[in-house]
Amino acid sequence: MQLLEIKACLSCHKAVKGRTDKKFCDDYCRNNFNNQQKAETTNYARNIIFALKKNKRILESILGAELITRTTKERLLSKGFLFKYHTRMHENKQGNIYYYCFEYGYLALENDWYIIVKRNEEA
Repeated sequence: MQLLEIKACLSCHKAVKGRTDKKFCDDYCRNNFNNQQKAETTNYARNIIFALKKNKRILESILGAELITRTTKERLLSKGFLFKYHTRMHENKQGNIYYYCFEYGYLALENDWYIIVKRNEEA
């Protein structure tokens, strides 16, 4: 007489019936297990993307309909701007480094002032 090995679902730990190589009792448990496995890296990326989009909205709101404007570091920080997150850097011919959050950029000036610009789409 051969004993059957009862396998447990990797997600809910209920008995799995069916094929011998089956690991989950249903699609819900399979999806839940796989989502839990990816959650840590997914949350990390999601948080960075959220910070980048928030930075973009802040720069956009300060710039408004203008082509260029000035603001203070204090104003940016008070709106929740996170300087460590940007999508790219651009050095102009004068050697100034602009940091961009998508199409909106900023350049640090003296005394905690910043220039805010919108990237020209043809550039």
